Amino acid sequence: MKSKLFYQAFLAIAVLSLLIFTALYFSDNSGSTGPFLISGLIALAIAVRGSSALKGFSYSFLILTAVCVSMYYPEYFLRAGDFEFKKLIVPLLQIIMFGMGSQMSLKDFAGVVKMPKGVIVGVVCQFTIMPIMGITVATMFNFPPEIAAGIVLVGSSPSGMASNVMAFIARANLALSVTLTAFATLLSPLLTPLLMKTFAGQLIEINFWNMMLGIFNMVILPICAGLIFNLFSNGLKSKSNAISQIASYLLIMFLKNFIAFQTTEMATIDLFANLVFDVVMFGLLPILGAYLFKYFAKGDKELLDKMLSFISMLGIGIIITIITAAGRDSLLEVGLLLILACFLHNMFGYSLGYLLSKLLRMNEQDCRTIALEVGMQNGGLASGLALQMGKVATVGLAPAIFGPMMNITGSSLATWWRGRLTTESNKGAIE
Repeated sequence: MKSKLFYQAFLAIAVLSLLIFTALYFSDNSGSTGPFLISGLIALAIAVRGSSALKGFSYSFLILTAVCVSMYYPEYFLRAGDFEFKKLIVPLLQIIMFGMGSQMSLKDFAGVVKMPKGVIVGVVCQFTIMPIMGITVATMFNFPPEIAAGIVLVGSSPSGMASNVMAFIARANLALSVTLTAFATLLSPLLTPLLMKTFAGQLIEINFWNMMLGIFNMVILPICAGLIFNLFSNGLKSKSNAISQIASYLLIMFLKNFIAFQTTEMATIDLFANLVFDVVMFGLLPILGAYLFKYFAKGDKELLDKMLSFISMLGIGIIITIITAAGRDSLLEVGLLLILACFLHNMFGYSLGYLLSKLLRMNEQDCRTIALEVGMQNGGLASGLALQMGKVATVGLAPAIFGPMMNITGSSLATWWRGRLTTESNKGAIE
């Protein structure tokens, strides 16, 4: 009873704060609306946690709060002294991707063999529907070139782990979802720069090789580090299997540095120096971390999952806040239209992914899975690439908007689907 009253009190605070915000916004006092909107969203984020049906939206409301804070008070999220906060984006993204890798294993990639049709359809839909709809929506709204390129960049990125969570909620094919995310991420160093060159090359300058190397640094190597951590934290059940996995990860590190050597003016000594750095940072440190985790946390996977989930959510919030603050002026010019464009882009992804899967006679669970994989993109990667281009305040705006939005729409769709169980999911559902 006390907990119910607690959440009801915050709901009342949220309603009151948002009513005051609305009244001030439509009066001559719109400049003083910030505290009321921010406090209203925070109270709403707490209030919805009292509802089993709505508590999944709490994180989305907190993200919206962070966006509002950075819009009203951007000066606090740009720099501290001489240090620019945008330098945190890539390290935070690497930590998030490490967390993703630590929850994966090579079995996730082996799903390609077990579910070839689903993987092929999902990947093809992912890397055709979203970039094509991205340039279509951007052209329809006639955005400035760099804003438009950001929409295409979102569409050209792979899906992230958020889609796996939504697939679980929707009681879709979780194994297919995880495999699709893993395989799309593996293909992203090649396909994302290629799609950007094809669809956004007329809007901004795209350096194919730089973008490929950026994806290796921000996504592929941190995921390899996570896989290595997972391998050693679970115990080496097969030495030969461990050796082959480590060899494959070292090969990926060598490939990344070889590409850099061939496409940039890198000296031979720099090639070896960078390779050693990658081996230490993404190979040896994860192994050391795995043994420390086993020693201090006794291999408690549940504790690790909670910690990594919290760090990932916090990291995403910080990234979105920094990008919003950096692009505030551009966002004020195209804000509402860009929100609408991102919403349409997101909806086209869900709808076309689902409809094309249906046309190919896939079962309902797989159709739902592919719809979520296509509609939900790795906004963090897109943000990191925008920073690498030096255009985080323009190209980075669409990813910053798309990320929170897809969590709201994805969780809504997943919850709606969960209440409408398919024949397949009904058989295997665990109530």
